[in-house]
Amino acid sequence: MTASDPVLRSLRIDVLGPQHDRRHFASGVDALDRYFQTQIGQDARKNIAAPFVLLLPDGTVAGYYTLSATSVHLADLPPETARKLPRYPLVPATLLGRLAVDRRFHGHGYGGYLLADALRRCLRSEIASFAVIVDAYDDNARRFYEAMSFLALPDTPRKLFRPLADIAPLFQESGA
Repeated sequence: MTASDPVLRSLRIDVLGPQHDRRHFASGVDALDRYFQTQIGQDARKNIAAPFVLLLPDGTVAGYYTLSATSVHLADLPPETARKLPRYPLVPATLLGRLAVDRRFHGHGYGGYLLADALRRCLRSEIASFAVIVDAYDDNARRFYEAMSFLALPDTPRKLFRPLADIAPLFQESGA
C-alpha cells in the first residue's frame, strides 16, 4: 500500500468516541478484544490511555491503538543506548500500550498504518519522550515490531523500544 493508494487515502484515524461501534471487534487475541470492547472507554475517561481508532469509509473500526506516558529505567536500556543519555534513573518515554487490527482486515497493512500514525503523534507531542516503548503481547507481535526497527530491551525480549531520534527522519520528507 502506498500513499497514492485510494484505499489508504480513504482511511482515517480518529480519537475513540461513543459513536464508534466496538461490540464486534475481533482481532483474534481475546485480551485485546476484551480491552477494546469493555475497558478502553474507562481508560480514556480517566486519562490512563489515549485511544485512537482506524476507520474504514463506512465507519467500521478496522483497528485501534493506545498511547500513554511511561518511563524506562536507564539500566534496562542496552548499554550503547544508555551511555548516550543523562544519568537519570528513569528516562521519559511514550507507551504504545495496545495495537490491534480486526482479523477481517489482517494482511492489508493496517497494522503498519496504525503504527505510523502512533509514531507521528509521538513526534508531534510537546511532552518530552526519549523513545516509544511497546510490550509485545506474543511472538508474532514481537516480530512485527522488530520488523519496524524496534529493539528488545536486554532482559525483557517482549518489551521493545525505538528512540524518537531514530523515528524523526522517517517523517521529515512527509512534513509530519
